[in-house]
Amino acid sequence: MNHVSVPMNHVSVGELALTGGEPVLGELAPVGWPMTTDADRAAVLSVLESNVFVSDRPNEPTAVERLERSWAQYLGVRRCVGVSNGTTAIELALLAHGVGPGDEVVVPALTFVATAMAVVHVGATPVYADVDPVTFNLSADSLTGLITERTKAVVPVHLHGLSADMDVINDIARRHGLVVIEDAAQAQGARYRGTPVGASGNTATFSLQMTKNLPTCGEGGLVVTDDDGVADRIVQLRQFGETIRPDRPRRYVSHRLGFNAKLNNVQAAYTSSQLERFTEYHEARRANVAAFLDRLRDLDGLMCPSEPDGYEHAWHILRFVPDLDRIFPGTDTATARNLLIKALRAEGLPATRYQMMPLPEQPALRSICRQERGSWPVTQDVVDRSFTIQQRHLSPDAGPLLQGFADVIEKVWSHRKALAELAEGADR
Repeated sequence: MNHVSVPMNHVSVGELALTGGEPVLGELAPVGWPMTTDADRAAVLSVLESNVFVSDRPNEPTAVERLERSWAQYLGVRRCVGVSNGTTAIELALLAHGVGPGDEVVVPALTFVATAMAVVHVGATPVYADVDPVTFNLSADSLTGLITERTKAVVPVHLHGLSADMDVINDIARRHGLVVIEDAAQAQGARYRGTPVGASGNTATFSLQMTKNLPTCGEGGLVVTDDDGVADRIVQLRQFGETIRPDRPRRYVSHRLGFNAKLNNVQAAYTSSQLERFTEYHEARRANVAAFLDRLRDLDGLMCPSEPDGYEHAWHILRFVPDLDRIFPGTDTATARNLLIKALRAEGLPATRYQMMPLPEQPALRSICRQERGSWPVTQDVVDRSFTIQQRHLSPDAGPLLQGFADVIEKVWSHRKALAELAEGADR
């Protein structure tokens, strides 16, 4: 796999590339994920040669069924159901638990829009909890204050690959009789107090979208649960409400209002092949990211992503929160943040904002939000100040590239005074 060449001499003290100096990296690193190998190609080709492309064949095991068994075994859960994508996985899980019109579902205000859209698509109302300022995951205190007689479920998101505090969330849910559906779209491989995320006994959903730590060649999703009734309902819901059995022909009888939400065998075969290398990639990623963050933790005014005791981070996305008031005193937040991101990108680090606003302020969701604007101050602060690194660090051979990224951040941090002067000029 080809990456941009990176220097290994750590900090470059020359002039910032933003003001005419030589960049640390020659260009923005390309995206090299997922890594498709000959084994992946062979797995896909085997499906093409079998001429069995869909998952509703009753007479023979399919690639979808093989993936379902493998992922259930990896997690140590009873059931896994493959579906068309991660958003559909949340929708079907909600429906399988009886969530619908008139119900409220608590979701974090900091997450991808699909989490709340899935709630709306089943007719329920999303209610937005604030997040913890260090883990960026749903705040238990915020959750408690939002529960009403209409609250039916909570969807904690294991954001960026770090588990939410499930012991606390599950305890709150039990006391209030709430369904817990974990959105683990970004958290394949993460662990919470020694248990794989998704294996705590709740229903959990995963995305296989190509950017994820466990990818497919396009889109896909998985729902896992220890509840056979929930799994059976999801199997029906993904297939027009039908019951497909291996001991009889398909009858085309719909027992509930379902969907066409199946995962196909090509996608499943690709993911199953990726799963063979998943643990190897996960461990390499953890080592690469740890070495990268070790160089940055002592930088003044930069909060790096962290891994609390008892947690194992999957490092799907890396989010950094700089103290912009300290670095750029007197400069408005947006100007300071944009200037910092421009300086990093000019040196070759592909820094991005990712979320542009808290989830409830998305135009598609704003009109149905019943909470006052500003009810999620931590989320707003994180969105306003942070930058992220995505995808480039996922490959197991990304260690040298991450060291180049560390060179970039160290160089930019060594020029904070020059950046502050630029910010003052931008404000005039």
